[in-house]
Amino acid sequence: MGPRLLLVPLGCLALLMPPPGAAEFSPSLDSDFTFTLPAGRKECFYQPMRKEASLELEYQVLDGAGLDVDFHLLSPKGETLVFDERKSDGVHTVETEDGDYMFCFDNTFSTISEKVIFFELILDNMGEDGQDEEDWKKYVTGTDLLDMKLEDILESINSVKARLSKSVQIQTLLRAFEARDRNIQESNFDRVNFWSMVNLGVMVVVSAVQVYMLKSLFEDKRKSRT
Repeated sequence: MGPRLLLVPLGCLALLMPPPGAAEFSPSLDSDFTFTLPAGRKECFYQPMRKEASLELEYQVLDGAGLDVDFHLLSPKGETLVFDERKSDGVHTVETEDGDYMFCFDNTFSTISEKVIFFELILDNMGEDGQDEEDWKKYVTGTDLLDMKLEDILESINSVKARLSKSVQIQTLLRAFEARDRNIQESNFDRVNFWSMVNLGVMVVVSAVQVYMLKSLFEDKRKSRT
């Protein structure tokens, strides 16, 4: 079965554990997602984790009035691990135990503006690397005459893999920052255009009033002389 994702409103959550057939993230090392959170809504996601693994979550509000949202992270036991109130971004890392972790984005404090939210999950020590290492060890036989053993090659490959994963993470975050900055610039551009048109309209009205008043003064003078 391919990767699955769960996106449900808070009102539909009766228990912390997802119901049978509920969707969820596959245990990959890196997952990112962008979604629109309507005004007055709260959306929650589940991430299954293993014991002694690591869950790193980073989120950013890309668009929406105030660029802020409430964030909650709950353990499989229902304990609140992280609570951010009215923040535009955040980075949190927790050591995990077996079970489904739930994290929620809350926009119920906003009655008008929807928010565009980006978040990224980075999972460490999920067991896949250990399996890869066991597969490599099957071939580590008779390597005494080699200058570099297969263990050293494996260590180098893992180092390159970790750095590549970090590079992909940084590039994803930079794209998120670029999207948020572009939204802010476009919003400022619209505001500048709007107020420029307002100022232009005021100037035209003031000019017309001044011309009318000057014309009236000259007309009054001519009538007084006759």
